[in-house]
Amino acid sequence: MTLRRTVLALLVAVGAALIVAPLSMSMFSRTSAGEQTVDTFRPIMQPASVHTTVYYYDEVFTPLRQVVPLMTQQNVDRFDGYLQGMRGMRTDAARLVPALAAAMHTTPARVQTLLGSQFPSLAAMLQRLPAMSRDFGALLAVMGRNVRIFQQVPAGLDHYKALVSTMQSNVDNYAAIDAMPRMSLFPWFFVAPGILVVLLAGGLLVAEWRPGGFHLPTSPRPVAH
Repeated sequence: MTLRRTVLALLVAVGAALIVAPLSMSMFSRTSAGEQTVDTFRPIMQPASVHTTVYYYDEVFTPLRQVVPLMTQQNVDRFDGYLQGMRGMRTDAARLVPALAAAMHTTPARVQTLLGSQFPSLAAMLQRLPAMSRDFGALLAVMGRNVRIFQQVPAGLDHYKALVSTMQSNVDNYAAIDAMPRMSLFPWFFVAPGILVVLLAGGLLVAEWRPGGFHLPTSPRPVAH
């Protein structure tokens, strides 16, 4: 085999390798998935969006760490004891006015008037006890259902801190990647040159094996006079 044929055969092998390599590495499907990932993260990684994410993490979620010590089952049980006391006061309050009326030999309406004029804050609280009891009970129910959730707040904040910091520090890097040609084109940077090399070198190699071989055209020699 001549040197020319050897070189052409090597070029065909290189071209074939350029074609086969992207296929063997599943480059078409992987670059398509990478392109989809870049497209999916585009709205999230915009500077305004990242700024909003950092704001919520630092100014809204992080302060919840201070609430965690209050959201314990021990506190819920303690407040539930207060609620039971309020309900007991509500029962006693219903008997208080008639008892005072009997002791003062007057009517319950006169007692209500007296309480309103002499003890306005006490009278107002006695009237609000039913609503206070309902509202406090609803609050305790919410606290009780979310005790376990609030106990996970510190771990959750620690977990997502790295994510928020990474987003914040990679806004420019993402913009640079997003500005590159679409990833689905990358395999063709190998395949297209490979096809050209195979066609050109293969064509020349086939011509070399034909009878008479392959010769570049030469200019005719000048005739001597």
